[in-house]
Amino acid sequence: MKKCVFAGTFDPFTVGHEDTVKKCLDLFDEVVIAVAENKKKACMFSAKERAEMILAVFRGEPRVRVLIWDGVMVELLKRENIPFYVRGIRNTVDLEYENADFFASRDLDGGFMEIYIPAEQKFLHISSTLVKNAIAFGTPYKAYVPAAVYDYIQKKN
Repeated sequence: MKKCVFAGTFDPFTVGHEDTVKKCLDLFDEVVIAVAENKKKACMFSAKERAEMILAVFRGEPRVRVLIWDGVMVELLKRENIPFYVRGIRNTVDLEYENADFFASRDLDGGFMEIYIPAEQKFLHISSTLVKNAIAFGTPYKAYVPAAVYDYIQKKN
């Protein structure tokens, strides 16, 4: 069984994230979505809320598993015995960041393969930061998040 880990803070989960997971489902038997607890970021939603949103998006898809992780990703890959680490890439800034992170992670454990999945052109401008700003300023954001995420946020507010 081929598995991958797709990790991020997902604060909140966007249609770009959803597209990356769907592409992973075309390639892998199971996708583990790791909701990262990034100590450097001030999140709008708790890790539990972010995980609940993602679970709502993939309700009925048994090949998607969601977990919360507050450690180094190479440790999660080792614990789960998963050799494939997927990263979504929107632009050259993402690529440079992911490459630096990849080489630093390789120093910790070289037993994994990082796979970059480029974003579709229609999603290049979408980020969790864009969504958080739209929420904060009361501007429309429905097109930027999956329907289940939008419904979750609307019920919360």
